[in-house]
Amino acid sequence: MLEILIKDEQNTPIYLTLYRHIRDAIRNGEITNGMRLPSIRSLQMQLNISKTPIETAFQMLIAEGYVISKPRSGFYAINPHAALPTKQCELYTDQEIKGISCPHIESKPTIDFDPSAVDPHCFPIRTWNKMLKEALENFSMDIGKYGDLQGEFKLRAALADYLFNARGVHCTPEQIIIGSGITDSIRIICHLFNDNSRIAFEEPGYNLVRKQFIMNGFEVLPIQVGEKGISVNDIEGRPAKLAYITPSHQFPTGCIMPFSEREHFLKWAINKDAFIIEDDYDGEFRYIGKPIPSLQSLDGYDRVIYIGTFSKVFTPALRMNYMVLPQKLLKKLKESSYEFTSAPSRITQWAMISFIEHGHWYRHIRRVRKLYRKKHHKLIELIQNNFHDHIKITGQNAGLHLQITVNTNQSTETLIKSAAEEGIIVYDFKNMWMTIRTEPFPRLYLGFAGVSEKDMEKGIELLKRAWLPYLQ
Repeated sequence: MLEILIKDEQNTPIYLTLYRHIRDAIRNGEITNGMRLPSIRSLQMQLNISKTPIETAFQMLIAEGYVISKPRSGFYAINPHAALPTKQCELYTDQEIKGISCPHIESKPTIDFDPSAVDPHCFPIRTWNKMLKEALENFSMDIGKYGDLQGEFKLRAALADYLFNARGVHCTPEQIIIGSGITDSIRIICHLFNDNSRIAFEEPGYNLVRKQFIMNGFEVLPIQVGEKGISVNDIEGRPAKLAYITPSHQFPTGCIMPFSEREHFLKWAINKDAFIIEDDYDGEFRYIGKPIPSLQSLDGYDRVIYIGTFSKVFTPALRMNYMVLPQKLLKKLKESSYEFTSAPSRITQWAMISFIEHGHWYRHIRRVRKLYRKKHHKLIELIQNNFHDHIKITGQNAGLHLQITVNTNQSTETLIKSAAEEGIIVYDFKNMWMTIRTEPFPRLYLGFAGVSEKDMEKGIELLKRAWLPYLQ
């Protein structure tokens, strides 16, 4: 059995040291491609540490594609640059590295219930082309300049109005920073909190954001997510002055934090002199019940960092998001030597200014809300009619994906693989967990925004064929 020995690195969390050691050993060939790694229990005995940092290190390695976990077999190293032997191809397909078991089947069409996709047919191509042309004509004298690194002021002003009307967010244009995606926003936040490098994080939670904090030297403290979102009680005793949450549609479970829990969470921030990052990634979409205002709209003490995006309501191809900083943090940022991450293309920003000013933005939102509400209801109806009590749907009140729990004694991997054999891709989001979890029944995720109703019907019909032998 391979022995893994790590050096005690001062001021570096054990899980991060272990993760780097194994990753580097895989990269340089010391741990060869396909080699079986020690179990969590054996590593615990070798290193004389608790299992939590070991589990965290393995989850990070799995998330980045350096390790794969095989049920009842163990952990195996993957070197992305090494040639895989034919006999191992089932172990190490790209789809499995991403958490999707998808055998190579050329004859069947693929229906992908991708939770991150949006409907490509509802993008207003002609109108957007017109806005791009108008932007170049209206701002032609500014083509030779880089522009404000915080983003175009007119766009920030338009966003301030929109956020107040749509989500109740209170801010000035000066508080808004336009970025090229959430990683830009997280980098700025990491700079602001580099003297307090612990963050409370949803468990499960958005792995891309979590990895950004880890890469910037933060210790991530996983806080369990329940039916009401992140557990406010569990966060009370944790040594963190920063928390990341998705209260309006928790990613990935889909639960919504009630009003009372939001108030409780804000009190925690006030009492601890802490800040909350509110990622409102798809807050525009709610299908059941009255809309709950953003957490930032309830914040009377300037404790919430609000982050939003154009990816869900418009298109992820735009690569544009925005962040609202509390005044205290904005002042700290401007007093520091930090240079803002460059804002997106000025031409794109100018086009968006025209798009909003002409009223196209609000019309587009109304159109996609209507479309996604129809798709949302259709997918739920299809699942209920085909699976009845064999599948429980949760997280369905908002957003662009559903969480389903399948009543079967089979593993998640078996369900994903059998679905793939019928040409259907579904997701388990195992990379969203830091700790290794055990669930009584498989939990999977289906997006509906990027799937046509015709494909949706066919996809659920094929899922039924694939899963029927396994249902209890």
